[in-house]
Amino acid sequence: MTVTLSDVAARARVSPATVSRVLNGNYPVAAETRERVLRAVDELDYVLNGPASALAAATSDLVGILVNDIADPFFGIMAGAIQSEIGGPGGRAGGERMAVVCNTGGSPERELTYLTLLQRQRAAAVVLTGGAIEDEEHGAAVAAKLRRLTSAGTRVVLCGRPPLPGEPVKSGGGAADAEGGGLVALTFDNRGGGRHLTEHLIGLGHRRIGYIAGPRERTTTRHRLEGHRDALAAHGVEDDPLLTVHGPYDRASGHGATLELLDRARDLTAIVAANDTVALGACAALRERGLRIPDDVSVAGFDDLPFSIDAVPALTTVRLPLHDAGAWAGRIATGRESPPAGGIATVQGELMVRGSTARPR
Repeated sequence: MTVTLSDVAARARVSPATVSRVLNGNYPVAAETRERVLRAVDELDYVLNGPASALAAATSDLVGILVNDIADPFFGIMAGAIQSEIGGPGGRAGGERMAVVCNTGGSPERELTYLTLLQRQRAAAVVLTGGAIEDEEHGAAVAAKLRRLTSAGTRVVLCGRPPLPGEPVKSGGGAADAEGGGLVALTFDNRGGGRHLTEHLIGLGHRRIGYIAGPRERTTTRHRLEGHRDALAAHGVEDDPLLTVHGPYDRASGHGATLELLDRARDLTAIVAANDTVALGACAALRERGLRIPDDVSVAGFDDLPFSIDAVPALTTVRLPLHDAGAWAGRIATGRESPPAGGIATVQGELMVRGSTARPR
């Protein structure tokens, strides 16, 4: 049975005119109402019909870039690199493409809403950056939306994000192969980076290593923590649960978690932070307690964000090629470069040893 505009309106408890305004984007609608309409559209799998369906089958010059927090340099660097690659001639019709950066704020609901809006706008490509949310229901909903996008001819690139479990990806091939829809994953080796970082500290002689992890629901958090624990196990170092604290990827989290770790373990000699921003908060907390870096406690971060080398002392970290990965994703998204063989590529990190880590006293 064909789903109609009226069916969507009834499900969303609004008028058909409001549904039309939301889908066409030609009249201001309250955010809560818009999300309710888009949810109803997805639940009913509503598609435009008649002449509009032919229009919906075509793709526009729009490229959507989904980020968790545009103010975070991790996402800002990738988004900027993606945008720099999509601004030139490309695609079937050539000419400029317009990038729209969609800031989810870490909200699963906003992520789904943006994907729905990009589908309705017939986006030529969608690039999802950073780690995924580890929730089975949300993951299934995202996978369904990406299938709809790719089946309509939209290219989808996951940049710094693991492949969707059980989902087929775009096979490698020539430039023509990149023209149609498909899903490509350029994933960061977060496990490997986490392992190398902790092995570096163990090699210096550290055995009581605190770990400030990111949010529990993020794949990036789990993979980096798994790498840390792999290194502990490989070298026979105890994985004390008291030495791991979870929190957001921000400075305040690093500051608060470090104070908590110092209270839990007075014999702490090193701290591994979820990312460089968290590491800065850790350094501030150590100084407040009168501790020197690295003389009393070594500190390491992850990502090698631009400020890391200018910290005092300069921060030991794992460098992820964020700009290069974003540029690569942008070229694939616009069909200017073929996808990697098998549709998946692992982007390696590089251990950068600087002044914030040293042998324990």
